[in-house]
This record gives sequence, C-alpha cells and structure tokens, in this order.
Amino acid sequence: MATSAAVKDDETAHSFAKGQLKAIIERIERLEEEKKTISDDIKDVYGEAKGNGFDVKVLRTIIRMRKQDADERQEQETILETYMQALGML
Repeated sequence: MATSAAVKDDETAHSFAKGQLKAIIERIERLEEEKKTISDDIKDVYGEAKGNGFDVKVLRTIIRMRKQDADERQEQETILETYMQALGML
C-alpha cells in the first residue's frame, strides 16, 4: 500500500511532467508559426523576383546549389553532363 508521501511524490512528478510536456508543445507551436511566417516571406520574395522578370525555378536551383559544398556540386555537375552526353542531349 502506498504511503501518502509516495502518492504526493507521484503527483508532483506527474505535475512536473505535465507542465514540461505543455511547455514543449507550446514551443513547437510557436516555432511552427514562425516557420510558416518565414515560409510566407520567402514565397513573397520569389513572387517579387518573378514580377521583376527572374525565373523562379532557376533561382531555386541556385539557392539549392549554394547550399552544397564546391566538391559535391562539381561531382553532381559532372554526373549530369555525363548522363546528358549519353542521352545525346549535348
């Protein structure tokens, strides 16, 4: 049979875990909202670029390429060129 001290400790631990869980959920929700806001801002910038005559698809490709390190990018470009030659595209 549980003593009242043990029950009190379990309730305290449960209360702490509940509060911790709630705090984590609220942080995630705030971050998701920030992510949505940032995503909307990026979409707006792409829309502005398109309105100024830039090709959005090419801009996205450049953004993706700039994230890669130079060696990785060079390797992918070489493979792409090899495949394109094999298909008679070059």
